[in-house]
Amino acid sequence: MGAASPAQGAAARPVAQAEAALVRHYRRLARLAYLALPADRDRHSRVLAAHATVQRALPSRWTRPAGPPAADEDPVYAALRLRVLRATLRPHPARRLPAPRIWGLRLFTPHGGEEDAALDHALAALDAPARAAFALRAVEGLTPEQAAGVLRQAGVERPEEAVAAAAGVTGGADPEPPAFDPCAVRVQPTDLLRRRRTWSAVLLVGLLGLSTTAAVVADSGPAAPAARPAPAPSGTAADPARLTRVEPDRWQHTARVDFTAWPARGDRRDDGALLGRALAAWERPGPQTRTEPGVDATPPVAPPALLFAGTVDGAAVVVLFDGRRLARYTDGRDGGLDLARADDSDVTTAGAVVLRRQGTAVRYLLAPWVDAAETRRIDQPDSPARPLDHPDGVTAAVPGGGLADCHGATVLQLHSSPAIAEKHAFLLTDLGGLVPAHLTYSPPPDRTQPAREPREATGQDALLAWARAGCAVPDGTPGVKQLNLWAFAVQPLPQNAGSASWVCLRADRWTGEGSAATAVLLPTARGPQRTGGGPGRACSRFEQDVVGWAWWRSPQGAEFLLAAGSRRVTRLAVKGPDWSADRPAPDHTLAVERPARAAVQVEAALDGGARISPPH
Repeated sequence: MGAASPAQGAAARPVAQAEAALVRHYRRLARLAYLALPADRDRHSRVLAAHATVQRALPSRWTRPAGPPAADEDPVYAALRLRVLRATLRPHPARRLPAPRIWGLRLFTPHGGEEDAALDHALAALDAPARAAFALRAVEGLTPEQAAGVLRQAGVERPEEAVAAAAGVTGGADPEPPAFDPCAVRVQPTDLLRRRRTWSAVLLVGLLGLSTTAAVVADSGPAAPAARPAPAPSGTAADPARLTRVEPDRWQHTARVDFTAWPARGDRRDDGALLGRALAAWERPGPQTRTEPGVDATPPVAPPALLFAGTVDGAAVVVLFDGRRLARYTDGRDGGLDLARADDSDVTTAGAVVLRRQGTAVRYLLAPWVDAAETRRIDQPDSPARPLDHPDGVTAAVPGGGLADCHGATVLQLHSSPAIAEKHAFLLTDLGGLVPAHLTYSPPPDRTQPAREPREATGQDALLAWARAGCAVPDGTPGVKQLNLWAFAVQPLPQNAGSASWVCLRADRWTGEGSAATAVLLPTARGPQRTGGGPGRACSRFEQDVVGWAWWRSPQGAEFLLAAGSRRVTRLAVKGPDWSADRPAPDHTLAVERPARAAVQVEAALDGGARISPPH
């Protein structure tokens, strides 16, 4: 064999250097790819896509980028990083990159805490350039200018806008291992019973083949490559006969009134071919599988229940439930499978499922215990609710969309059957996911009464409060189970300017995480003024003490610092650059006039002596 030419050796050296840099910085590049990839996919696909992105960053022929690396950076590593970023910035990168195949196992980054979940939700709302900008700032530690320069080299047209959008991601944890590290994964088997049936069928076919081709194999040449495991044969894993169905009146004879009591409905509930396709889509998740944040795409462990199969606006739709997750399958090339958490539901949170979404219009499938349905605009509390047709549980198309835009969302007002509760009505609002969120309301404190529990938001006082403060919700994304508005204080304003209402809005997700935001409603303001908030359990039954503060200019032009606390707050303290105020607060509020606004610290003392600060 002849020796390599000097030119060949010179060409090989950069590739060898790049290979060494990739091995040395593999974990760093994998974290960068994981954060930059779409955050709304299931973690298994995201982990595999991150590894595939990094492993394909090393080409057979190496060409360094034209742009210079950031200061003090290895140019070879900078070139690898650029290739990784370009791969994540492609449309649907997870679909373009053939990821490694892992038979029978699912890979997950370990579950983090509430801050990690909040960061994942924030990343899911960003576009690809902004996610890449966040990854460059968080993993690489680049300055905004350096991150914009790298994005520009990667082909981003407006890198400064991407960096600015990434800077708005707050309240999340630092993306350190293990929650955002695709190299620190947990392994979980898929459905063992299904795999056992699959392997039994494969072995049976193999034995039959061996019995008829032994002579041919004995005289054959070199062995062929081993075949991939065959998919489950028709009639086993994707057999619609495996689906369970409950009696139509089950909800009237059980104390567990939730998704487990939904009967099978729809004009195609006996369409075996359609049901088989829906079940197969869940058994074998693929590129058209979409999961809400915090939801895995693993196949169902037990046979799921059929809730609906029918034609909705010309599309075949199937809804299944495995006791923990809802799956909505939409037939056709542009359809797919959507998965959402739905465990621990009840009469209200299992009141409706989104069947079909077209633009801003939504059709729902209502629970069998819903006797009457109406719609109402959340920003028009004085307008009467409008009746909503729902033959066989499927509603007419109604406007969807969340609460956060302050333009007024259309919410569902549903009335339960008398067999469930007498004169029971509740509100649900669409947040873009599979299950609408339940709206509740906690009224202002009454000093003579114990703390009040959240109630249905159908009363006039609740409707008025939601109309004024609803767009300050801390989380209006898919996966929110319940939104509660708590009016924790009413404050008379100085100079006879009326009164301010202090509220805390809480969002609880199906996954158990939650977040809260405090806001003040001022007499002349067009909307709520957010005063603090973040992930955690503030304003929940586990943390019922809260304090908030805000600057306010009176009609006469004077500047005031306003502060208010919940029912157990007895004293409020404010500290500025060169002044302080620490006073008893018998009505739980404080107003301090100051000549100019400045950075301050606010603290509240509770009746038991503990001290709390505003949520961040």
